[in-house]
Amino acid sequence: MAENENGATPATPTPPQMKILGQFIRDLSFENILSQKPIEGEVQPDIQVQVSLDARTRGEGQYDVISKYNITSKNKNGEETLFVLEIEYAGIFKIDNIPDEQLHPFLLIECPRMTFPFVRRIVSDMTRDGGFPPLNLDNIDFIALYRQTILQKQQAQAAAAEGDDAPKVS
Repeated sequence: MAENENGATPATPTPPQMKILGQFIRDLSFENILSQKPIEGEVQPDIQVQVSLDARTRGEGQYDVISKYNITSKNKNGEETLFVLEIEYAGIFKIDNIPDEQLHPFLLIECPRMTFPFVRRIVSDMTRDGGFPPLNLDNIDFIALYRQTILQKQQAQAAAAEGDDAPKVS
């Protein structure tokens, strides 16, 4: 190792560490609307996926990261809903050596990226077991999702600040 000006060996930075302590389904709902009211003619599904993320501290470097997926399939021809699947999937993570300014993006990008393959499998199984072809979710760009969420929060805060400056009418 190279010595610094004082003749001492510089300390090696400790690399970031992440461990998944547990993961589980917090909430799951699957509604097969097609079975309740059959649709006449050809069915061409249009799948919409909405994702939201949340993270909370548990203490001692442990965090809960919750991914919420709302998946709706509608018929392109008539806009009738075929099925609705909602899942909240949680992971408990132990995270060390992440600077505070990088922790929030790490929790909402890297942690959901680690649990996503499990969510994908559950969604595939649920749609297949519900009487539809298995739905294999496309990969999700959690970086873009994080940036979009931050931008929406900034715009909401700016709009709220604008509203506070507006003259009040009694």
